[in-house]
Amino acid sequence: MMRVISGKYKGKKLIGFDIKGTRPTMDRIKESLFGMIQNNIKNSTVLDLFAGSGSLGIESLSNGASECYFVDSNIALINIIKQNIENIKEKINIYKSDYKKALENFKNNNIKFDLIFLDPPYEMNLINDSLDKIYKYKLLNDNGIIVCEFENEKVENDNYELIKQKKYGSKNIYIYKLKV
Repeated sequence: MMRVISGKYKGKKLIGFDIKGTRPTMDRIKESLFGMIQNNIKNSTVLDLFAGSGSLGIESLSNGASECYFVDSNIALINIIKQNIENIKEKINIYKSDYKKALENFKNNNIKFDLIFLDPPYEMNLINDSLDKIYKYKLLNDNGIIVCEFENEKVENDNYELIKQKKYGSKNIYIYKLKV
């Protein structure tokens, strides 16, 4: 079972951990991750780009984010997110979209983010392309951060500074900010 681990929605049960193609972030990893980024959450605009069940975006809202954009291309997961956000009162935007189209849409509508989660399906190696597009479209606010979760992908980008990294078994978490 998945649940919100901290903040005002702590304990809220989340569905979608057993959907084919998803691998939710385990509670202990999520707890550690949110400990690392807690100073970046309050009043932030969040993008959960490969949202899956929406767990990371919902955790952000629970911890004081003011708005979250959930993006996933799978309609079954979009429906899971809709169920998971029931009774959550913050500003929520849900897009059923391919990540490339979503990022372009944000650029065209001048939407920028303080906190971006990149947790794509591991075997697809989409983090570097996502980082490039986020930079090219200027979607990250100056003091914003990007949290990348991946397994075997080689993640490198000259436009960002790696400020934290952690390994949990086969999972890696890299946290980036824009280079000054």
